[in-house]
Amino acid sequence: MSSGIQTPGNGVGDRILRIISHPIRIEALRVLQNRVASPKELAEELGESVSNVSYHFKYLCLEDCIEIVATEPRRGAIEHYYRAKAIPTHDKGWSALPQALRAKISGVEIRNLFGEAVRALNAGTFDLREDRRLSWMPMDLDEEGWRALSERQAAWAEELQQIKAKAAERLARGDSAATRVVAGVIGFETSPGPGFSEVT
Repeated sequence: MSSGIQTPGNGVGDRILRIISHPIRIEALRVLQNRVASPKELAEELGESVSNVSYHFKYLCLEDCIEIVATEPRRGAIEHYYRAKAIPTHDKGWSALPQALRAKISGVEIRNLFGEAVRALNAGTFDLREDRRLSWMPMDLDEEGWRALSERQAAWAEELQQIKAKAAERLARGDSAATRVVAGVIGFETSPGPGFSEVT
């Protein structure tokens, strides 16, 4: 039986664009990455109809983004509870994973990153701070250059963990209020084709 949900195109990029193309899906993924929830619960939080939110939950299930973890009878119906699917982390046997699985995991992570960015843009917080950073640089690198880039990014990722840990200590002391922030580290080999201009 058809679900009525169309998901044309199988490319990772196509899937990501479809998944983050609706604010309810972005919000559902954000919530379900942190806790278990039902469409009814999220509908109440967002002020949306249960049928509308349920539609997007079904879509996310078809895209293999979320999964049912529990069911409960509610007034003659069954309420389904979902969570975002867990993915392996890059620091635990990443190189040993098959390339197809690495691509799937990367797709999930890019989806989450883009989803957070779109959500911040919609909320008006993305450009709230004048010193926010957004830059990317296309480069032509040899193998030595790629290794240098990878090593520098790994070092910066460690620095981010240190910044996060020190902030957690200050927040635990009550020295200041917490501000939710997303910082990313990304570097990848592009597909063949025309290059892009740098954005800073």
